[in-house]
Amino acid sequence: MALFSPSESPAVVVKEIDLTGGVPNVQSTTGAIVGNYRWGPVEKRTLIANETELVETFASPDSSNTVDFHSASFYLRYSSNLQVVRAITSTAENAFSSTRATARTGQEIILGDSNVGGTLTNSRTFIGDSANTERNVVAAAAHLAQNVVIKNEDHFDGQFAALSDLTKDHILSTTDSDGAGNNFVDSAASNALDPGNHTLIARYPGDLGNSLQVDVCPANTTAFDAWTYKSSFDAAPGTSTFLTNNGVGNQTNDEVHVVVVDKNGRITGTKGTVLETYPFMSMFKNATNEQGSSIYAKDVINERSEYIYWVNWDSDYRAEGANTILSADSSNDSNLSKSIFNAVAEFNFQGGVNSSALGISEYATGYDLFEDKDQVEIDFLISPSMADRTSHDQVASDLISTAAQRKDCVAVFSPARDDVVNLTNSSTITNNITATSDVITPYSSYAFMDGNFLKVYDKFNDQFIFIPAASSTAGLMAATDLNRAAWFSPAGSRRGQYLGITSLAWTPTKGERDSLYKKSVNPIANIPGSGVILFGDKTGLRRASAFDRINVRRLFLVLERAISRAAEQVLFEFNDEFTRAEFVNIIEPVLREVKGRRGITDFRVVADATNNTPEVIDRNEFRADIFIKPARSINFVTLNFVAVRTGVDFEEVVGTV
Repeated sequence: MALFSPSESPAVVVKEIDLTGGVPNVQSTTGAIVGNYRWGPVEKRTLIANETELVETFASPDSSNTVDFHSASFYLRYSSNLQVVRAITSTAENAFSSTRATARTGQEIILGDSNVGGTLTNSRTFIGDSANTERNVVAAAAHLAQNVVIKNEDHFDGQFAALSDLTKDHILSTTDSDGAGNNFVDSAASNALDPGNHTLIARYPGDLGNSLQVDVCPANTTAFDAWTYKSSFDAAPGTSTFLTNNGVGNQTNDEVHVVVVDKNGRITGTKGTVLETYPFMSMFKNATNEQGSSIYAKDVINERSEYIYWVNWDSDYRAEGANTILSADSSNDSNLSKSIFNAVAEFNFQGGVNSSALGISEYATGYDLFEDKDQVEIDFLISPSMADRTSHDQVASDLISTAAQRKDCVAVFSPARDDVVNLTNSSTITNNITATSDVITPYSSYAFMDGNFLKVYDKFNDQFIFIPAASSTAGLMAATDLNRAAWFSPAGSRRGQYLGITSLAWTPTKGERDSLYKKSVNPIANIPGSGVILFGDKTGLRRASAFDRINVRRLFLVLERAISRAAEQVLFEFNDEFTRAEFVNIIEPVLREVKGRRGITDFRVVADATNNTPEVIDRNEFRADIFIKPARSINFVTLNFVAVRTGVDFEEVVGTV
């Protein structure tokens, strides 16, 4: 029998949709961390899967950021899902090109009729056409800016992209001047970039940008043949097919090749490594390829490059009908075919500066990106490494508040570095750690605090360093989700063993572990025969409650997320017995599945007339009460070894001890 296809004729098609499936093992538990990195987008969430991606996106660490880097790296040993945010201080700056093919620093740019104001000289450039008689002068110094910072793609699009082509729209009236007859560009342009120097800018802040070199090869066979990077291209640039096919005036030789090079080898480790190539791009603004995609060099680079932006573009070639920029040595508008690049132009970068050590405000700005749970789904907010207790406690408290507000994640943190690392007195360390716990954790089940720093090997700088255990602790939870389920405790020898650890900053004794655990601090201990183990599963909640254990807290987080999504199916339905029954039929299989997987011992779902009263219905509400008996982890084991007389029957004594 042929299979029925509903497209053959009008018909009613019956399908079976199974909504009885349970909650599968979590495959994508996600952590979130903010840190100081040498490269990459700033104040933007970036999902990283492994250490290789971490290096490719944010660069390998140096001594200034190795702790932050390895905090992220060690989480990735347990899970392939980490949202990373790079934060910077005000000291960070983007590198920019320090040389140009045709020096224009200090030149006047005149907007207006090229036939007005005399003959062009090497100190002046006209912008305009014969129909435009407006004349304004823009001094280069008027839009010189210091501290060039482009944080990420959104920041560039919002503040810099529109400045790539200077037009009359950026000119103010003749009354807005510096007092010497020089009129200024508008506020956006004036706070942007000096057109004489800042033509090319490193894509992100940091001193790695100082290693960049960009070569632009014009449509000149002689220049191409002598070019160092000739072998990276198939042939010399010339006239684009777009200009040839569209016959735009007498404009020719619009193509350029562009190569981005790691000149000093700081990015790749090898001097002169070619990072990117851009062949046969056009300097004509409207140029497209056969598929209709732009081949305008500035647009292509700004869209595709991982290393640079072309921010200010002095081009002879403009869209047909738009203002035309002439070369500085052009005497009239008849020489439109002349390119500003007559020889290979080499642009070397300078001025890139790394961020200094992050403070409370920088971390706060980064973690603010995780406040809205509708924008990003996360399971762990991982606290960074903070040296002093005051700063540490403030950042940790903010993360706990965010987790409690989201109600779908847990804040994981370690003590302040100065309270643990390089101290020899265990009592002092214990007191330091419990002092932090007293301040920030006593009332929150959304907080999980461990009590140590981990000594790990930094292969990038050939040294051993201490990192807070928090990222690895969150990693243990993520690995537990993957291998068992969120409602299993991540502690102990089966699921609580840390990976890649050389040693601990300190090893608490049994008595010190007891002191920490009373304060809801989860000790990390080196157990002979087991390794470095997380030896506790308490949340920050100190009062007696099911939620004082992390497995119960995370059980409810998983159930609340899953059931909330299921409940969306009844939104805008009628609050009647049919909808209530439908809801129960959706939810109960989920809970039965979790029960079968040992997460809960029993449950009940109530969604009927007892809790959906007429008053509730009239308020356009739907109510369901979900009663859950969570499974509890074992924290204490009592072993009674009982000696009995030879003639005693065990049935007589069992149960009497």
